[in-house]
Amino acid sequence: MAQEVSPSQLGGAPAPGEGKSHRTVLVAIGALLLGMLLAALDQTIVSTALPTIVSELGGMEHLSWVVTAYMLASTAATPLWGKLGDQYGRKKLFQSAIVIFLIGSALCGIAQNMPQLIAFRAIQGLGGGGLMVLSMAIVGDLVSPRERGKYQGLFGAVFGATSVLGPLLGGLFTEHLSWRWVFYINLPIGIVALFVIAAVLHIPVRSTPHAIDYLGTFLIASVATCLVLVASLGGTTWAWGSAQIIGLAVLGCVFLVWFVYVERRAAEPVLPLKLFRIRTFTLVSVISFVVGFAMFGAMTYLPTFLQVVQGVTPTMSGVHMLPMVAGMLITSTASGQIVSRTGRWKVFPIAGTALTALGLLLLNELTETTSTWAMGAYFFVFGAGLGLVMQVLVLVVQNAVSYEDLGVATSGATFFRSIGASFGVAVFGTIFTNRLTAKLDDVFASAGQDLPPGVGPEEVAADPRTLSELPAELRPSVLHAYATSITDVFLYAAPVVLVAFVVAWFLKEDKLRASVTAPDTSQTLASNPVERSSYDECARALSVLGSREGRKAIYEKITARAGLDLLPAASWLLLRIRRHGTVEPARLAETVPVPLRAITEASRQVEERHLATREGLQLILTEEGVRVATRLAAAREESLAELLGDWWDPDRPTDLVQLVEQLTAELSGSDGERPHDPEPPRDHHA
Repeated sequence: MAQEVSPSQLGGAPAPGEGKSHRTVLVAIGALLLGMLLAALDQTIVSTALPTIVSELGGMEHLSWVVTAYMLASTAATPLWGKLGDQYGRKKLFQSAIVIFLIGSALCGIAQNMPQLIAFRAIQGLGGGGLMVLSMAIVGDLVSPRERGKYQGLFGAVFGATSVLGPLLGGLFTEHLSWRWVFYINLPIGIVALFVIAAVLHIPVRSTPHAIDYLGTFLIASVATCLVLVASLGGTTWAWGSAQIIGLAVLGCVFLVWFVYVERRAAEPVLPLKLFRIRTFTLVSVISFVVGFAMFGAMTYLPTFLQVVQGVTPTMSGVHMLPMVAGMLITSTASGQIVSRTGRWKVFPIAGTALTALGLLLLNELTETTSTWAMGAYFFVFGAGLGLVMQVLVLVVQNAVSYEDLGVATSGATFFRSIGASFGVAVFGTIFTNRLTAKLDDVFASAGQDLPPGVGPEEVAADPRTLSELPAELRPSVLHAYATSITDVFLYAAPVVLVAFVVAWFLKEDKLRASVTAPDTSQTLASNPVERSSYDECARALSVLGSREGRKAIYEKITARAGLDLLPAASWLLLRIRRHGTVEPARLAETVPVPLRAITEASRQVEERHLATREGLQLILTEEGVRVATRLAAAREESLAELLGDWWDPDRPTDLVQLVEQLTAELSGSDGERPHDPEPPRDHHA
C-alpha cells in the first residue's frame, strides 16, 4: 500500500496540487467520487426496495428504521471523521471509512430479519459519514483553492445523479435480481475505490491538533436516538403512557441537559451553543429540521404507495418519483444562482415552505385511481418547494456568522436537516402504522366472511404480498386502507411545514457578503452534514466567484481599480513577469489557456509603454514596470479582500490572509507549469 508522505520528508508541506500531474489528480478525484457515490447512492437506492424488504423480512412497523438507522449513525459520525482526518491523515481514514461501509453493506445483504438489517444499516452509516466528509476534504489536499470550486462541482453532480439513479437502480435490482443486491452492488465499487486510493492518492499528513468532542458527539446522538425511539415505538410497540416510552422521553431530556452542560465547557464543541445566540442561525435550524422532516418522510413512504396501492413495479416506482427529483434539482440550482447574483434571498424560504405545504396537501389527494400525469405533477410541486428552501438555508447561515464559525455553522444547518429527516421518517412511520392497523381492523371486522388461514389484519399490515390471497371483493377495501393510511401521513405533515413557513417570515434579510455564493449541491441534497473548515468554505466561495467572472473580467476590474489604461492581458502579463522574474511570450502560448493573439498584443503594449524590455526572447520589467505591477498586485488583493466583507477586519485570521495571498499568486501563476517560488504552507484544513 502506498505510504503517505510526511512533512518532514518534504521539508515543509507543499501547496495543494504542487508536484502532481493533472492525470494523477484526475484519477485520485475519480476514486474520491466513487467513495462519495457509495454514500450518496445508499441514501436513495433503498427507498424503492423497502416494500419488498418488508414483505420478505416482515416488520412493516419497523420499516422507517431501515432509513433512520443509517441517517443517525452517519450524522453522529461526520464531525468525528472530519477532525480525526486532520489529526491522523485523511488517506488512512478514508480507506477505513470505505472498509467499514463495505462490511456494513455485506452484512445488510445477508440480513435474515429486520432487527439485523437495522443494526447493519447503522454500521453502514458510520462508514458513510466518513466517505462524505473526507472525500470533500481531500479535494483541498489535492488541488489549489482556485481550482477547488470546479472539482467540488463534480461532487455536486454525483449527488444530483444519485438522487435520480438511486430509486431507479433500487427498483431494477429488486425486480430483476434481489433486494439484497441493493447492498451487494457497493462491494465491487468500493473495492475499486480502495485499490485506486492506495495506488494514486499521495497526500501529505498535515497534523492539526484538535480537542475532539467525543462526549458531545455521543450525547447529541443519544438525544436524537431517544427522540426517534419515542416517535417510532410510541403507540405501536409500546403504549404512549407505558413506562418504556416515558423512560425514553426522560432519558432524552437528561441527555439534552447533559449535552448543554458539556458543550459550554468543550474546547471544540461539536455544536457551539453560541451559534444559537444568532437569531438567523436558530430560525434556519428550525426550518432545516422541518425540511428534513418532510423531505425524507415523504421519500420513504411514496414508493410504498406506488408499489402497494398503485401496483407498479419497483423499477417503475423509481421512474414515477423522477418528477420530484427534477423539481428539487431545478429550483435548488436556480434559487442558488439567483441569490448569488442579486443578493436577495428571503422570498425563497417563504415561497419554498408554502409550496412544500401545498405539495403535501396535493399528495394527500392521491388515490388508487390517480393518473400517472397527476401524480407526476403533485411530485414535481413537492420537490420544487423543497428545492427552493434547501439551497438558500446554507447561504443564509454562512452570511450570518463570523469567519471563525463559518465551517461549523455550514455543517450545523445540514445537521438539523439530518436530525429532522431521522425524526420525520420515524413519525411518519408511527402515523402510518397506527392508521393502517386501525383501518384494517375495521375492514376485516365488517367483512363478515371466512378468510384463508394466516391472513388477518396483522399479516396484511406486516406483508403487502398477502393482499393477493384475499378474496377479490375484499381487496379494494384493503387497498383503500393502505392508500388513505399513507396519504394521511402527508396531511399530518402539512401543518408542520406551515410552522416553518411562519418562522421564515421572521428571518431578517441581511445583505449578503460578496464571497458567499451558492453552496455545491452535495450540501443541499445530502442528508448528513458535510463538515468543512472556515478556510475551505471561504476558498470554495472565492474560487467559485473567480471562475464565474472569468479571467478577462477579473483583470479588467483589477486594471480599473489600479487606475491604469491597459489591456486586461497586459495587466495579467505584467503580474506574471513580476511573479516569475522573466517570461518568454512565444512559449507562454503553449502552456496557458490564453490565445496567442492576446499574448502578442499584450507584449507589444508593455514594450511600447516601456513597462518591460526584451533580453533575447525573454521579457523583464523596467523600473516603471515594477511600479505598475506593484499597483496591480495591490489592486488584485483589494478586490479579493472586498469580497470577504466584514470577515476582512483588522483582526483577520492568519489563514484568511494566507488564502488571499495564495489566490492572488495563483491568478497570475503558472496555469499548468510549476511556479518558481513555493507557496506558503498552511495549517487549516477541513
